[in-house]
Amino acid sequence: MSRDSFYCILYLIGDHSVFHNNSPKPQVAVFVQLAVALDRFGHEGNGACLDRSMLLWGISHGSMVNYTNRVMIALESCMGHEIAWPDRQGRATIAEHFAALGFPGCVGLVDGTLVKLSQRPRDDGETYFNRKSNYSLNVQVICDQHKRVIYFFDGMPGSCHDLTCLWWSGLWRRLDSAQLFDRGQFLLGDSGYVPLERLVCSYKRTGGDMDKVSFNTCIAHARVGNEHCIGILKARWHSLKEIRTQLRNARENAYIIRWIRCCIILHNFLIWRNDEWSDEDHPIELERDADIRPPPEGIRDVNRRGIQRRQEVQALCLEINRRPSGLLSR
Repeated sequence: MSRDSFYCILYLIGDHSVFHNNSPKPQVAVFVQLAVALDRFGHEGNGACLDRSMLLWGISHGSMVNYTNRVMIALESCMGHEIAWPDRQGRATIAEHFAALGFPGCVGLVDGTLVKLSQRPRDDGETYFNRKSNYSLNVQVICDQHKRVIYFFDGMPGSCHDLTCLWWSGLWRRLDSAQLFDRGQFLLGDSGYVPLERLVCSYKRTGGDMDKVSFNTCIAHARVGNEHCIGILKARWHSLKEIRTQLRNARENAYIIRWIRCCIILHNFLIWRNDEWSDEDHPIELERDADIRPPPEGIRDVNRRGIQRRQEVQALCLEINRRPSGLLSR
């Protein structure tokens, strides 16, 4: 993060009431509280432990927790609008970008990522144990062509299938809403999802069908943006690689969700400010291992219209990408 971006965030949240109290002893300067919170967001493992921060800042454990809590409250209140579903004009702009890649009507890329927990949750801990043999939360992320997160849903155990997590989200219940999608618009996902009218995904099995193989190639090419989005998010805010907070009750679950949300708010804000991320100086880790488990019964093949929709998108995608300037003609 650049110095200018830091001061811009400070300006946006500095007057929030959470930093002012009626006590005769005033709080420490807001810029110190913000710096402490950003430092904690940006470290994982031993680097995120309170003892390291205490030695670095000369501040007690309790004060660091209080500073971080205040900053998170202010970020959500003053900058929560950074995570927003695009309006009709915004969706049209996104769709125009993906039309050039062979997906006219695509208004976002969806994928899931695992946020590791440092400790086993107290209740139903086995449900948080994922395919990578650690405890985690599953976070569903939808981003646009600029790698800005336009929607996310978290709080589900790490063992849950991506489709299950999406099914429990508020977005699932509004997939047919005219406020979220115009006619012909959809999201693009990998084979961890099932085809729906508003969700076009790649084939889990192609059966040697070259058209399906080519279609999967086109989807993978278009979806690189989502992988980069998640990679940059976790590379900027290393705490999302492992959150060192116990999960014992609903209050602590809400705290973790707030932590993740604030990191995403900052991610979007820095992209909006063109605060460039250098892959050379800070390499990102792409998560290419698709969830190979089968979707849960009852969700699989939810909508036959979705299969037809995928076939329609596939035909148009292959036509576009087989043109001289298309991906498949290279």
